[in-house]
Amino acid sequence: MKINTAEFIISNSEVSKCPKDFLPEYAFIGRSNVGKSSLINMLTNNKNLAKTSSRPGKTQLINHFLINKNWFLVDLPGYGYAKVSKKTKSVFQQFITDYFEKREQLACAFVLIDIRHEAQAIDIEFMSYMGESEIPFCIIFTKADKIGKTKIDSHIAAYKKQMFKNNWAEIPPYFITSSSEGTGKEELLNYIDEVNQEIFKNNSGF
Repeated sequence: MKINTAEFIISNSEVSKCPKDFLPEYAFIGRSNVGKSSLINMLTNNKNLAKTSSRPGKTQLINHFLINKNWFLVDLPGYGYAKVSKKTKSVFQQFITDYFEKREQLACAFVLIDIRHEAQAIDIEFMSYMGESEIPFCIIFTKADKIGKTKIDSHIAAYKKQMFKNNWAEIPPYFITSSSEGTGKEELLNYIDEVNQEIFKNNSGF
């Protein structure tokens, strides 16, 4: 799939105010500073679509972008560390949960993980929540250009081991990406395209 158009539609903190269109949505989420904005900009060929920042925790709203007029890319706030007040953090962490548990249009979530680090408890916990809540998701390992293939393989193996320890039968689909080099772009967009085709073919709605 090629992205021809990507336009910002709305930002808000309430699921009830999200777009009413029954188009498939793909939500991107990860720890703060995982490279989410850079990945979104790489996928859409628009370096200014999602706002990048050196300050972790910048995204604090549900951001909807309409892609090719037929699906939504949703940029969600990071979980875990964010340099905001406890009150603000508890509010936006709650609307993240609301989005995942109430948004019928959600086709798939992408949980972003920085491949440079070994398995982090907060990522394992978040994915366990997604699994227990039966929310369909894939993993995107980011910043693959920063380390060698051997380390990439060992870190992915560590995540698999942790997830199997937590009673996962198998690891969800995963993608290895680099925003600066464009690694994983084609595979990721093709996956979204396949899911979209299945949804539209079955005309099953949500």
